[in-house]
Amino acid sequence: MSTLPIYVSAIVLAGLIGTTATICVMLWHGARGTGHGPRISAGVALIAGTSWATWVFASAILAHADVYRFASNKAQPWLPVAMFTALAAVLLATRVPVVSRILAEQQALWRLTVPQYFRVEGVVFLMAMALGALPAGFALPAGLGDIATGIGAVYVARSIRRGVVGRRAVWFNILGLLDLVVATTIGVAAAPGVAHVLSLHPTTEQLALLPLVLIPTTVVPLAAALHVLSLRKIAVASKPASVPTPIGA
Repeated sequence: MSTLPIYVSAIVLAGLIGTTATICVMLWHGARGTGHGPRISAGVALIAGTSWATWVFASAILAHADVYRFASNKAQPWLPVAMFTALAAVLLATRVPVVSRILAEQQALWRLTVPQYFRVEGVVFLMAMALGALPAGFALPAGLGDIATGIGAVYVARSIRRGVVGRRAVWFNILGLLDLVVATTIGVAAAPGVAHVLSLHPTTEQLALLPLVLIPTTVVPLAAALHVLSLRKIAVASKPASVPTPIGA
C-alpha cells in the first residue's frame, strides 16, 4: 500500500470526479442540443457516469489486491492492459447512435475540450516527487505536461467557443496526447520488472499503487479519448464539402 499523504488522494479523486462529472454534463448538454428530451439526455449522462464509476471502483479493488503492482522477477502487464482496455471501451462507446449524434453536434469540439481543465491534477506527480515517492525523470515531464495541458485547455476552449478552430486546437490535442504517451512510456520503463529499461531513483512503483494508480487506469483513458475524438472532429470539419455535379455537365 502507498504511504502518500491523504491530500494526494484528495487531489487525485478531485481530478477524477471533476473530469467524469464534466463529461457527463457535456453529454447531457450535447443530447439536448441534438433534440433529445430531458429524460433521454439525463439517461445518457447517468449511464456514462455510472459505468465509469463502476470501473473506478473495480480498478481500486484490483489495486488494493496488488494486481497492478510491478514485480521484479516477472512481467506484470495488468496496469497497461487496464489502461488500454478502458481507452478502447470509451472509444467503442462513441459508436452508440445517441453518442455519435452528440459528437456530430456543432458544439461537440468545445464539449470535448472543457473536461481537460482537470488535467492540472498532474500537480500530484510533482508533490509525490517532492515527497521522494516518484523520480524527477518521470514527475517533471508528466506533471508539468499535464498542468500545461489543463491551462491550455482553458484558452483553447475559449477560442472554440468563439468559433475559432485553428492550429491552436490541433496542436493542443496533439501535444496533450503526446504528453500522455511520454508519461506512460517513462512510467512503464522506469518501473520494477522485466520492462525496467530506464534506471531512475526512486522507481515509478507508486504509479501501480493507490491512489496514483487511478490516474493511469481511470483518468488517462478519458483524457486520451477526448484528444482522439477532438482530432477526429477537427479532421472531419476541415474536409471540404463535396459539391454535387449537375446531371449532363
